[in-house]
Amino acid sequence: MAGRFGAVVTAMITPFRDDYALDLDAAQELVRHLLEHGTDTVFVAGSTGESPTLTHDEKRDLFRAAVEAAQGRGKVCCGTGTYDTQDSIELTRMAQDAGADGVVVVTPYYNKPPQRGLVAHFTKIAQSTDLPVIPYNIPGRTATLIEHDTMLQLAAIPNIVAVKDSTGDFQAVSRLVREAPPGFEVYSGDDWATFGLVCLGVVGVVSVAAHLVGERIRQMIGLIADGDVPAARKIHEELSPLFKALFVTSNPIPLKAAMEMVGRPAGPPRLPLVPATQDEREVVRKALEDAGLL
Repeated sequence: MAGRFGAVVTAMITPFRDDYALDLDAAQELVRHLLEHGTDTVFVAGSTGESPTLTHDEKRDLFRAAVEAAQGRGKVCCGTGTYDTQDSIELTRMAQDAGADGVVVVTPYYNKPPQRGLVAHFTKIAQSTDLPVIPYNIPGRTATLIEHDTMLQLAAIPNIVAVKDSTGDFQAVSRLVREAPPGFEVYSGDDWATFGLVCLGVVGVVSVAAHLVGERIRQMIGLIADGDVPAARKIHEELSPLFKALFVTSNPIPLKAAMEMVGRPAGPPRLPLVPATQDEREVVRKALEDAGLL
């Protein structure tokens, strides 16, 4: 049973022109392409979308452009979390004004709030909007873990409806699926973990690789739902080298290289991210060839 945002949520790259300016036409084209190729919901201005280097005005324009392009095709979630609660509320209002279907709110990073600070932060944001709110638990990027009991407290808030889990902790996710209130959904935040986590009861994935293999990821999740785990595992094994190659260096550097190779260029990453090296490009190219994409 797929979640309220479907089984495949794609964490979309943000297309830039060669001079690093935001390319809204390319963004709209990419939204339409993804929603026609296995994606249920596009998630803009996340870490894959290089949100730390987007200005508030750029985020607002991107939110609006994505919602416009998605109309009648699928849903849009907007990344509105920062390390400042008031700032996150402001971005969340922008997303609501743009017509988004939900917001993804990353754990505050760098300032390392205690667990009660996390509860206060997410509660304030949820109270500021009518939109569904999805906390994003990724301690590897934020240096702060949303602990299990904290997540259960958050899950009790009516419009905190799901979590994007990038902890890689299968035991913790299994426990969260078991103990969360009815209607609260868990999404895998990592392509490599999706097969195992869907077997444990998560509803889908917030995916990077779905830019390239969205239909196959959707098929894999559907097979697990239908009880054909061996067939799903076969797809997981076929796609695993690609999942790995897309993280050969910081995301989305390899993905932007891959998109260029498959004829869907999205421009360079913005500094402090830099384009893929020749060695990294070779790793990506081989994975694309092995996956039948080149």
